[in-house]
Amino acid sequence: MALFDDYETITFSREGRILTITLNLPESLNSVNAKLHSELSRVFSDANDDPESDIVVLTGAGRAFCAGGDVDWMQDAIDTPSNFEITATEAKRILFSQLDLEKPLICRMNGHALGLGASVALSCDVVIASEKAKIGDPHVSIGLVAGDGGAFLWPQMIGFGRAREYLMTGDPIPATDAAQMGLISRAVPVENLDEAAYGLARRLAGGAIKAIRWTKITANLPLKALVHASMDAGIAYEMMSNLSRDHAEAVAAFREKRKPEFTGE
Repeated sequence: MALFDDYETITFSREGRILTITLNLPESLNSVNAKLHSELSRVFSDANDDPESDIVVLTGAGRAFCAGGDVDWMQDAIDTPSNFEITATEAKRILFSQLDLEKPLICRMNGHALGLGASVALSCDVVIASEKAKIGDPHVSIGLVAGDGGAFLWPQMIGFGRAREYLMTGDPIPATDAAQMGLISRAVPVENLDEAAYGLARRLAGGAIKAIRWTKITANLPLKALVHASMDAGIAYEMMSNLSRDHAEAVAAFREKRKPEFTGE
């Protein structure tokens, strides 16, 4: 699996023509640090170029799918704002490459998907979640704009009215409720998660691969156009919020295990 040999925070496995990509920082609930963010920005391009797979399953190691941004990484962006320029470029690559992936992409959402984790999950073609999982985009709770995907993806899934409420509050949604409102594909008992996710993967792998692949590509065209047209603005607003006092306060409060005191600055 030479194409994936140099990854440090993501692992890979195969079952026939099915490639499984696993976010592998279980001790931090797969929170995104600088290394994982960098690797996410290229893993979907590498998966697209992988000659040994037709279907991709994306999941997380341990109890969570992805708990969002790592607090130490956020502090680094506060202390050295110029580092956010790298983050901004990578953030665009993550979503663009994920939507450009021509192979069907199934999210096996084994646990909570928050912030960027939610955006990565929702950019998959099918999201099958454990009933014990929750999904949410709590950027605002740490004083950041949901500019790296959530503000574009959520309205497409559940409509503007409902999406704006969840994006402005940051409230997480139980997977069963998320499935009912159409945010994710379905929620299943945790003991049935592998059967559901890999059952679908095997069914697709045994189907008319070209027809399935090209149908996925065609269905994604409007979403790709929207994300490409809007992402620069979203990232710019998020970069501005990275400089705000409220964001610095939220990160400090998280580290000190207290409630943040927002001032609107």
